[in-house]
Amino acid sequence: MTDEPTRRWLGANWTFVHAALPPAPARVIEIGCGPAGGFLPALAETGYDAVGVDPEAPVGARFHRVEFERWTPPAPVDAVVACTSLHHVDDLDDVVDRIAAATRPGGAVVVVEWARERFDERTARWCFARLPPGDGWLHRHAERWRESGASWPDYLDEWATAERLHRGDTIVTALRRRFRTRSVVAAPYFFADLGLTEDDERAAGTALTGLRYVGSAE
Repeated sequence: MTDEPTRRWLGANWTFVHAALPPAPARVIEIGCGPAGGFLPALAETGYDAVGVDPEAPVGARFHRVEFERWTPPAPVDAVVACTSLHHVDDLDDVVDRIAAATRPGGAVVVVEWARERFDERTARWCFARLPPGDGWLHRHAERWRESGASWPDYLDEWATAERLHRGDTIVTALRRRFRTRSVVAAPYFFADLGLTEDDERAAGTALTGLRYVGSAE
């Protein structure tokens, strides 16, 4: 079952994703739909011919439970959506090349990502001071940072290096290399895990570590 932070996250980002897509019934691939199915329910409800690709995807005819790197679409599609799935892939350039190959010329590439290099100490402290009860990823970072005794930049860099996470600016550079960029904007990222809205996070004046990218295949 989809948990409340995931529902809040998908609901907030669906407005952006939907606005960037060609009209239904366009064919869409969502990379990294996750166990909740990502945007597939909303895509289906609004008339899109969509499939999701993720090793942890739900079981169903519209889902392929495999890494995108190991799956070949039967034909180029009208749009590819990737939501927080690129910053942890092994070979970013290879994945971006595969997205390009999967998208017809003129098709849309819609990416929601995280610029972890913008996650400064002020933003971290703001997040950690607003954690709701639970044991999410931000809860774990708050505890581990406190136990480490390290400065926030050192802690974050050590974790990101160990996890082999790509920076947001590196992701944008890779996308610009393969697609005609329509827009790249910074956006709230932590609100869903904090039980807040996007507007709440924007009003805080902390770093906007989310990325929303729209491009076109050539």
